[in-house]
Amino acid sequence: MTSLRIYLVRHGETAWSLSGQHTGRTDIALTARGEEQARGLARPLATVKFSAVYTSPLQRARQTCALAGFGPVAKVDPRVAEWHYGSYESKTTAEIHATRPGWKVFEHGAPGGESPEQVTARVDSMIADLKGAEGNVLVFSHGHCLRTLGARWIGLPVTYAGRLMLGVAALSVVTCHQGNVEVPVIESWNGAASALLA
Repeated sequence: MTSLRIYLVRHGETAWSLSGQHTGRTDIALTARGEEQARGLARPLATVKFSAVYTSPLQRARQTCALAGFGPVAKVDPRVAEWHYGSYESKTTAEIHATRPGWKVFEHGAPGGESPEQVTARVDSMIADLKGAEGNVLVFSHGHCLRTLGARWIGLPVTYAGRLMLGVAALSVVTCHQGNVEVPVIESWNGAASALLA
């Protein structure tokens, strides 16, 4: 039995999240609104004591982490970087569907980028480490990576990640039922950090 709760934060708004462009390894910064969203995370997250904090190496996640007040204590971990979209980088889903109808990143991956199996492997590696942690852990990451983590946390194939919506600056919490790491559960998903103050 263990006391473990993982807080997952998607980064704040960027110009490309606003336009719906796939943003993988392009190191884009937060918009002014995204910075405001990140600062808004600080007060509610400060009510929780974290034993560890992780962030993606990409600046939109690192900015969110820093503006939320966790920059000095966060460990950069490439396993929670966003999906590598290869030749689909910067394209919207509509643009991709114009030449590849029915394409879904969680099923088909990205040409010149990562496959679902590759992303599953690195997320599973992160999950294995998280399950060995104690207390509360905070992770700043990205939409498709965190949706993959959510599906894999409860033992579902990566294809099910498409059923988990996730807005910018959203907070999700995954944990284990009654502290049993053999029974991972999603406690809350795609919520507002301000709920922690309720």
